[in-house]
Amino acid sequence: MFWVLLLLLAWATAGTACTRLSLAAVRAAGSAPHTVTVRRERGLTLYEAAFLSGGPARVAELTLVAMARQRRLLLAHTGWATVVDPRGRDDMERSVIGAIGPDGQSRIAPVRSAAAGADAVRSLADGLVRAGLAVPDGARTTVAAGVRRVRAAAVAVPALGTVALLPPAPAGTSRHLIALWFALPLTVTLSCLALARVEAPPYSRWASPAGQRMLGRLARQSGGAGDEHTYLISVAVHGVRAIGEPELRAALAHRDRPRRE
Repeated sequence: MFWVLLLLLAWATAGTACTRLSLAAVRAAGSAPHTVTVRRERGLTLYEAAFLSGGPARVAELTLVAMARQRRLLLAHTGWATVVDPRGRDDMERSVIGAIGPDGQSRIAPVRSAAAGADAVRSLADGLVRAGLAVPDGARTTVAAGVRRVRAAAVAVPALGTVALLPPAPAGTSRHLIALWFALPLTVTLSCLALARVEAPPYSRWASPAGQRMLGRLARQSGGAGDEHTYLISVAVHGVRAIGEPELRAALAHRDRPRRE
């Protein structure tokens, strides 16, 4: 019967997608070290917190904000960065200054992109992965791809069921029974997505479960008013939306658009 063939195809689609996602999640869970090094004792640096919260782009944004608040870098709301003090105090700052270039002025968007891909950020990421606080790139992208496949299966199964219900039902078989059979693989895919929403996020974000626990403790320090360090913790954890100054927030939220002559 035609609908049985479609049902088998629906089960194959749902089963393959859910199995691949499960295997990807298991590999991701086993890819990170289970021991956290001295960072657990001394806590996270601002750059480490920024990476675990938002990846390389967040590290670049934090560096730009810190330098701007120290008046060593001017960030205009029009989307331009201007170097005031060309002496970087660490590798991250030197990466930003190098990305701006010898003219001392550049658009913020390309500076942020170049700084996010600098060697200093890659070194930071490697150290966090070795410490078990960050998720390796391969594990994160594999789980994300698995989730996309399950979502596609959740769309394909009811589509196959709809096609199966278009012809007249065979003698002795009700249309409700056919719909019920297709509801089973759909339930499996939706259940897999629900589990992925609970279990997969720690492996699809930048921070591992251990890294997220440390971020949670650090985030509690950023609540309410505080000193400059507390302010930068808030930016590292929450990103551009945590910036209090409207002009500075507008500068970092700026995206390059074609200029009209």
